[in-house]
Amino acid sequence: MSGQLEGKVALITGGASGIGADCARQFAAEGARVVVTDMQDGLGEAVAAEVGGLFLHHDVSDEGAWKSVVAAVLARHGRLDIVINNAGVFIGQTIEETELEVWNKVLSINLTGVMLGCKHGIAAMKTNPGGPSGAIVNVSSITGFIGLASAAAYTASKGGVRLLTKSVAVHCARQYRTIRCNSLHPGAIDTPMNQAAFDASGDPEGTRAFFSSVQPIGRMATSGEMAACALFLASDAASFVTGTELVADGGWLAASGPL
Repeated sequence: MSGQLEGKVALITGGASGIGADCARQFAAEGARVVVTDMQDGLGEAVAAEVGGLFLHHDVSDEGAWKSVVAAVLARHGRLDIVINNAGVFIGQTIEETELEVWNKVLSINLTGVMLGCKHGIAAMKTNPGGPSGAIVNVSSITGFIGLASAAAYTASKGGVRLLTKSVAVHCARQYRTIRCNSLHPGAIDTPMNQAAFDASGDPEGTRAFFSSVQPIGRMATSGEMAACALFLASDAASFVTGTELVADGGWLAASGPL
């Protein structure tokens, strides 16, 4: 490893499994001091212990929780350099099936949680020793570009994350110059969250095979591959990259595959 995050402090939401857990591993390997947050305490504590980091219980939809988490990060490390807004949920309901309770739950975690992460992340980053600096990576989806008919709330939330990212990026560029914000758009990934959705489909193996086949590269991504994309956006190698989307979908959007 090259130590490209040496001395930086990274806060990773949804860090107990999947993309978040692999972000924690890769960021720590690159020298970052990692703070893992999640609602899954046991898994989150295990990941934090593995990377020599800190775990904090965290409901990303709760602004009070964000204030407490960021305060704990600053108390421990004295700065915040990277926020990976990765926490999310998937609930598959078409627009005709969507219950208001489900809509509100998905939007509160997937979109409001990202907004709060940006808001409170910036508040910390602008006070960093040496002046404002930092990188925010918001994990969206290819459904930030195209509609997933079977998941109306999820699609709406990820589209919102894509454009929220642009608003945040322009604001930060104008106000602080050196605080960046970008979005990451995975295709189908082999993660526990997606496996739960496959299991709920009634045909787990068939669903898995479908999502592998619609990506021209012929397989689903690993969470480690997505973490590597987040690592690039969070690093100084992306110092002139802000307000944009990194699409990592095995060619799915390029081929206009069906959703």
